Order: sequence, then structure tokens, then C-alpha cells
Amino acid sequence: MPRKKVDNRIRVLIENGVAGRRRSLVVVVGEKSRDQVVLLHHMLSKASVKARPSVLWCYKKELGFSSHRKKRMKLLQKRIKSGAMDVREDDPFDLFISSTDIRYCYYSETHKILGNTFGMCVLQDFEALTPNLLARTVETVEGGGLVLILLRTLTSLQQLVTMTMDVHARFRTESHQDVVGRFNERFLLSLADCPSCVVIDDHLNVLPISSHSLSLSASTPSSQGENSPSQRELSALQQSMADTQPVGPLLSSCLTLDQAKALLVLVEALSEQTLRSTVAVTAARGRGKSAALGLSIAAAVAFGYSNIFLTSPSPENLRTVFQFVFRGFDCLHYTEHQDYEAVQSTNPNFNKAVVRVNVFHEHRQTVQYIHPSDCHKLGQAELLCIDEAAAIPLPLVRNLIGPYLVFMASTVNGYEGTGRSLSLKLISQLRQGSGVGGGGGRVLKEVELEEPVRYSAGDGVERWLYDLLCLDSAKISRTVAGCPSPADCELYHVNRDTLFSHHKASELTSLLSSVVLKTGPLRLWTTLECRMV
Repeated sequence: MPRKKVDNRIRVLIENGVAGRRRSLVVVVGEKSRDQVVLLHHMLSKASVKARPSVLWCYKKELGFSSHRKKRMKLLQKRIKSGAMDVREDDPFDLFISSTDIRYCYYSETHKILGNTFGMCVLQDFEALTPNLLARTVETVEGGGLVLILLRTLTSLQQLVTMTMDVHARFRTESHQDVVGRFNERFLLSLADCPSCVVIDDHLNVLPISSHSLSLSASTPSSQGENSPSQRELSALQQSMADTQPVGPLLSSCLTLDQAKALLVLVEALSEQTLRSTVAVTAARGRGKSAALGLSIAAAVAFGYSNIFLTSPSPENLRTVFQFVFRGFDCLHYTEHQDYEAVQSTNPNFNKAVVRVNVFHEHRQTVQYIHPSDCHKLGQAELLCIDEAAAIPLPLVRNLIGPYLVFMASTVNGYEGTGRSLSLKLISQLRQGSGVGGGGGRVLKEVELEEPVRYSAGDGVERWLYDLLCLDSAKISRTVAGCPSPADCELYHVNRDTLFSHHKASELTSLLSSVVLKTGPLRLWTTLECRMV
């Protein structure tokens, strides 16, 4: 394989992201874009100075190569022993596939990766992407990680604007056969505004689509996050409550002050043991909601709760929750097999996800997963934890609430939609005590997390994603003046090319999210390109 000097700006982008715990976005254009994944992963591994980053590889139908890791490794070892293979000269892609922890996932099954975290995300088959899929996959990448978008079927970025997407088939009717690709143009323009993005060809040449990519320079490491006021307050809180059982040891696992305060609210509700309370934890993605939920379950076990139920759209969404349940058990000095045991699902569709934890430390206690539609199984429940509540239909969430303690974690401004149906309908009913969940009289406590955990504050990829998909449309500045009289108003036909031209003054989507309770990125695309809207 001929050696080639890689543009230093690519290395600088990746190293800056690792140093600042911020994600980087790399778009690779060209037929051989897949081959560059190996080198980019190597650069990320070298900059991270830790275990090789795990990879999420998403595709439409066909990978284009064998993903059977054990079979590949066995074949490679056989070739090396026989002398038929030179590691330095043979295909490095085979070695990469065989030696890296890669989670392959169809786009149609990406709902199963909710709650998981990866070091790198590879998105191929761009024509199959939708705004929902883009947000769902990108938000699984940890700080310092890398998001790769492979445009294998293109030879230039100009072809991206006219590319036919799979979802366009839904928008065509007998009277409207033509679909204008406004989203792809918006996507391309947004890349130029993302400071954490670089676009390269399949020979690792940087394409000059923006001015910031021409002047990438190494940033000096900053310790501001470690010495920030919130971190100092978090350390003081952890030290002051270190001897308080069981919350003291659990607080040591919290990474932000917001997360620690949320855990305190959850533990306070557990200690009251009224069984008529609801605690709603809301935040954007990557703020540590699931981790706080897992630590609170460990606290519930310490408080003696016997029947604890967990629900989410899929058991695989609860990987982070169970991970922090077990971390909480470690903080409380519980020993696996001696004090508790984890039971994995035998359903191959759930990828060996944990669905039950049997605890026998003092008396028999269970932490059990149930499907959101199985509300009839909650007859003996003492605590119900609902993770990813915004991704569950609102009637099911309402039916799940009953005469027991309820912890509810929900993503706002996320791919599931803005979560406004949950906040405007269900939570408002809980505030008023209007008979949700078997009669009134429920006590509602609300907690909002703002400081990110998965990556640092000011992450450029998060800002790019939110601007592209209008995910934070609810956060608008209020005007000082009031609204004019309806008699002074005129109605105009809005040009969609202007409305979604990636100009700040044109992007007033908060009205849509206020009127349509379950709006989201896919509805944005429908508004962009469907002639019937």
C-alpha cells in the first residue's frame, strides 16, 4: 500500500475534539470512502490514549463486506501462521474489522441503540438517512468521538443537492410527482457553518467548503471545566454527604452538579415512601438522565423497595440505566452472585440486554423490565421507572402511572420530537392533580438537566445538529412589544425555498412545535419537500 501524507488539519480536528471532550464530524466523499474509516479510527485511537473506541456502523441493507468478526479473525490467524499474509501489506480493513468492537445496525433498527454510547459512528447509504435517524445516531457518540458520514455514490458535493432520497417515495402522489430536495441543500449549507466539521475526499484531501476548515489550528488544553464553579460546588456536595447512606456513595458517580441535584430529588422521593409521587426528569440528550435513573434504582434497593419495574421502548434502551444500577451496587458494596444476579434476555432481537435483576442482599427484591403496553403487570409495583418517555405514545405513558412511585425521564428537543405532548399534556395534568393514574392527589416534582455529561458544553456537533433540525425551537427570545391587531395583519404565501434557506431570520419553527404537540425532525422534512403540505 503506497504511503501518503495526511492533511494535518484532519489530525488537528480530531486531537482538538479529544482534548476538549467535543465531538468531530467528518464527511468523506468518494467511492473509496469506506477504506478511510480505518485510518480515521487509528488517528482517533492514537489521540484518545485509552482503549480502542467502539464503533457504531449504521447502514441500509448491505454492508458491502462480511461482518462476522470471529470468522474473519480465525481466517486471518490461519493466513498469518501459514505465512500467506503480511500484516503490513495486506488489507488493513480486514484487521480493523476483526480487532475492533463494532456494533452493526440497520437504519430500521436504530431505535435499539438508544441509551448506548460509542466512540465512533459511521453512517453509510446516505440516501436512506432521515432527520430522525441522523439525530438518533449522532447523539450516541461520546465527547472526543468521531461522526463519519460516507458519501460513496458521489464524486462531488454538488451531486448531494439533487440526490434522490428513499423517503421521497412517500411524498410523491399522482398529482405531485416532483420532489424538491431542500433538505439536502440545507444539510450541505449547514456543514459550512459547523466549526467541528471537515469534508474530505476518499484520498484524504480536505475540500474547501468553508473558511474555518482552512485555518484549523491546535488548541491549548484547558482545565476550565475541572475548576468551574459548578464542579467546585459538586465536589463540595459530594464531600459534605460522603457519610450519608445510601446517597453519599452514589453521589460519587455523578459527573455534573445538575445530575447530582437530580439524584438528590429522586432519593428524597424514595425516602418519603408515599407511593403517590411522580418525579419528572427532563433534559436534552446526553445530560445523564439515564445514569441518574440507574443510581436512583440502586438507592431504591437500599431503601428496601421490593418490586421495581423499568420500561422503555426497548430493553436495549436501558443499557445505560442497568450499567449505573450495577455501578450503584458497587458503591454500596453489593457483590454480584452473592448479593444480586443479572438476567439477560434470550430474545435474539434484544441483543442479550439485561431484563431483570434479582437482589437477595437482605430480602428478595427484583428490578424487572416490562413493555410499555404491559401496564396490567404493575399490580404489585412499588416503583416504576420510565426511560425515554417521549418515545412512548402518550396514552401508554398515562396508563402506566398508578398508585406507586413513578420516576419518568424524558428527552426534550430530541429526535423523538420536542416532547411537548408530554410536557404540555401529561405533566400539566400532573401539576393540577387531575386524576392521572388512578385518581388525583399525586405529588409532582420536576427536575431539568442542562449541563451535558456525554460531551463538554459548547459541543459543535450538537449545535450543528440542533440548528440543522430545528430541535431547540422552543428556546426563543421574547419580543418586548406586543402583537399587532389582527385587522392590521396581512396573510402571505410563504416561499419554502426562502423559509428553509438556512438563513437565521427565516427559521421560526417554534410556532409549529407549539401548534403540533408531537412535532419533530421528520415533520420538518415533510414541510420541506412534500407538495401536499
